[in-house]
Amino acid sequence: MKNKNKLIGFEDQFKNFVNLYINNKLPNKILLTGNKGIGKFLFSSHYVNFILSEDEKYSYNIKDFEIDKRNKSYILFENNINPNIFVIKKKNDKKNIEISQIREMIKFQNRSSFNNKSKFVIIDNISDLNLNSSNALLKSIEEPNNNVFFILTHNTGSQVQDTLRSRCIEFKMMLSSLNHRLVLNNYFSELTYENLSLDFVNYYSNPSFDISLINYLIENSLDYKSIKLEELIYFIIKKKDYVKNIFIKENINFIIDLFFYKHINLTNNISYKLKKYFNYKFNEINKYNLDMESYFIEFQEKLLSE
Repeated sequence: MKNKNKLIGFEDQFKNFVNLYINNKLPNKILLTGNKGIGKFLFSSHYVNFILSEDEKYSYNIKDFEIDKRNKSYILFENNINPNIFVIKKKNDKKNIEISQIREMIKFQNRSSFNNKSKFVIIDNISDLNLNSSNALLKSIEEPNNNVFFILTHNTGSQVQDTLRSRCIEFKMMLSSLNHRLVLNNYFSELTYENLSLDFVNYYSNPSFDISLINYLIENSLDYKSIKLEELIYFIIKKKDYVKNIFIKENINFIIDLFFYKHINLTNNISYKLKKYFNYKFNEINKYNLDMESYFIEFQEKLLSE
């Protein structure tokens, strides 16, 4: 495995952010908007490390856009104990970012900073905020401490409160297909993207999804170079990983979409009517928190059987 602490695809934007900081023009409420899984949170962590490691040993390598794993701020950040960074993400067993997490952030915001350095609040995917947590955040960022910076990420196409968006300076982020390839090949120790099964190449996936998928396949002794979507879904159903595995639980809808994309657009042996039926049923199960097993039994019988 290669260096996972290297930033790829956002070098020019990173330089612009560095210039904003150097010239004391960095907004204290930043919204990074872009497609899911392209590296918005990674960009945030690199940028925060660049600032906090400035006067530390093993400071950020701005030439190669790399975090030094030996850096103290980075080590504290990785262990979630950096006194100048507060990260908020949706917990795996929850549907939303909860108001209790925002309340903890407010306590952090009101504490004195360590070594008189800037403090950073990073919120990963603000669409995960519910109404209560969103309103609590809104109150907090309207009058922030001058030494506290908010970096919020937002997935394109997902909902976000207009009042929250209007309080921030928004920066659009994009990752080209070339850089998608570079991210994968940098993460793994071989030309992974070029060898990835054709069922997962050049669709609307993202580096985060592809990395997690490949790791899932490797962990389960499945060949990422040749596996078919049908084989993957059959394996998921057999193991009931749509319930047990966090990555699969979060992405099963996307995997099903890929399946229909393949068969409707490429093989034409599955109708839009079937796609509409299974999508509707999937949404109803999620909406009412019903058991998924019957859904996948029917999916297997109607779509995966020979």
